[in-house]
Amino acid sequence: MAPDLSRYDDWLDLLREVAATDPDLRVVWVGGSAATGGWDEWSDLDLDLLCTPGTTDAVHDRLLDRAREVLDVDHVWELPAATWLDGRQCFVNHQRRPGALTEPTRAVDMHFSDLSDRHRFLDVRRHGTPIVVHDPDGLLVLRHDDEAGIEAACAEAVDQARQRRATAEWLVNRAVARGQLPEATDLYLRFALGIVVRLLRVQHCPWRHDFGLRYLRTDLPAEEADRVYALLPGAAPLTELSPRCFAWMDELLEPAGS
Repeated sequence: MAPDLSRYDDWLDLLREVAATDPDLRVVWVGGSAATGGWDEWSDLDLDLLCTPGTTDAVHDRLLDRAREVLDVDHVWELPAATWLDGRQCFVNHQRRPGALTEPTRAVDMHFSDLSDRHRFLDVRRHGTPIVVHDPDGLLVLRHDDEAGIEAACAEAVDQARQRRATAEWLVNRAVARGQLPEATDLYLRFALGIVVRLLRVQHCPWRHDFGLRYLRTDLPAEEADRVYALLPGAAPLTELSPRCFAWMDELLEPAGS
């Protein structure tokens, strides 16, 4: 079923208006949960916009100015210009406190990039099927990412997990033993549970091997997602979670056929 984007109709109309008059805005599509699934009343509108190389900053500023002029924008978070080497990103909020969740979310995440093969080729396994708003020249191409590149990235992730295994356990357990629970929790998520999830992703959805703890119910078998949930901080003391998590990591790192 197609997602109901009606609460963002004003944005879709604005995008079509601006794209029709700005020759440097070449491609616009909706991604995020609208494309991958899971769209609901709390979802923001994720927009990808491809621009004529060298004009991306200017297109970003023109569109943002127009949105402020004609829409009920409350505030904007503009990421530093250096965040992306060939692009810009901003979050446009229409509510003072969207996190209160007292009404359906009205927020727009816009990611502007220079038009290039790197950005116009889209793997639907990783990003879902885009909802195209503007692409008169047919520049957006749906195709799988390079399989050799995915395999190499996954192999590196597994190799790093194997090399780091002993050090990771020492870092986590030392912080637990010292009673440094904020540090221990952070280390546990980064070097224990986060690595287990990455190893699971390598097995089940290698094209999203670097998606971290997002989309667990979508990307992993139900029993493995349940097992991850049972290892989240707070499910039990870290003194219990850590050995269980590292034991699972050892299972996942065990060579096939051994």
